[in-house]
Amino acid sequence: MKVDTMRWVDHYAGVPLCFLLKLIFWPFDWMRREQKTASSNVLFIELSEMGSAILADPSMRWLKGQDKRLHFVIFEKNAASLHLLNTIDRENIFLIKPDNLFSLAFSSLKFLVWCRKKKIDTVIDLELFSRFTAILSRLSGAKNRAGFDRVHEEGLYRGNHLTHPVMYNPHTHISRNFMTLVRASQNTPHQPYQKDGFDESIELARAEVSSDLRASVITKLKSLYHDFEPGVQRLVLVNPNASDLLPQRRWMKDRYVGVIQSLLAEYADILVVITGAPGERSEAEVLRQLVDHDRCLNSAGAFEFKELVPLYSISELMLSNDSGPPHFASVTELKTFVIFGPETPALYGALGNSTPIYAGLPCSPCVSAGNHRKTSCVDNQCLKAIEPGQVLDVLRPALDTSLIMKAS
Repeated sequence: MKVDTMRWVDHYAGVPLCFLLKLIFWPFDWMRREQKTASSNVLFIELSEMGSAILADPSMRWLKGQDKRLHFVIFEKNAASLHLLNTIDRENIFLIKPDNLFSLAFSSLKFLVWCRKKKIDTVIDLELFSRFTAILSRLSGAKNRAGFDRVHEEGLYRGNHLTHPVMYNPHTHISRNFMTLVRASQNTPHQPYQKDGFDESIELARAEVSSDLRASVITKLKSLYHDFEPGVQRLVLVNPNASDLLPQRRWMKDRYVGVIQSLLAEYADILVVITGAPGERSEAEVLRQLVDHDRCLNSAGAFEFKELVPLYSISELMLSNDSGPPHFASVTELKTFVIFGPETPALYGALGNSTPIYAGLPCSPCVSAGNHRKTSCVDNQCLKAIEPGQVLDVLRPALDTSLIMKAS
């Protein structure tokens, strides 16, 4: 289904369903209002954002350290993000298919059966105010249900189905919000204002690099550029794509062309590799042709998702729109430079070795949890304000430092 269709269904079907379930379960909630239930089989719900599955990993690992058995439900097309760090066993991951309303409904019913088989007792809803996930949480059979709650704010209505409601903090990075939510799930129910702080910084684990996959990546790079030799040419990855969830995140194609052409002219030892999914290959090819240089390669669709970590491990840096790849790269040491516009790096920046490039206009960020991440802006000046020269000024020091280290 298209993103706007899913938003429409979530609103017009989700609101009345949430209210109806509130009425149905009210007597049971009242009888169990002071009851605290043990937590052992924990289910995380994060359906639509691959990057969020990475940002939630420190929280999942913290809970795993408390000897909990972890489970996860996610849209089928986004499941690969969970395999980068393998925090959750594959047999404990359930995939929902959102291709159309029928497949969505059918896989959701199968999910509810799966929850009973897995004896899920605790659900942690990582989605920001989605009614669909609130309904899944309620019907999962779990006695403990933790999620973000609007409390007295003007956030989206989704019933009162949480035993552990947590006030979403719009001034704190989402990874810390996730950690607060996970810790709250283990505390006293019905305390939306969580007082238990944590001093430790949020850090991601590092992914293991398969030598076989690394060899496969090098072979594919050589097929794109016959003279490629690791350690001789430096790889600069460029991700000009962004999901359809928020197309306003895409920096303009002509700006990318200007940056790439300047880098290729200034650094004779770099290869620029345009990355992307198979469906993004044609757009990547347009960009490659505009650059018109033999050291600019179109690799969109060439690498499988499991080959991204090996690719990142042999690359010098990545320039990207605000989308999934910087989060995937954050499980490696790769330097990423991320162009932000409708969203803010203060809340959604990658956790790895990442540098945001952000104009910070008065209207930015224009998307948030409160507006279902939907903006009516059709003139993204927040990105148009970022010139190629500004981006080059950020990239050059990293490439110059690397060149000095390579020479020494």
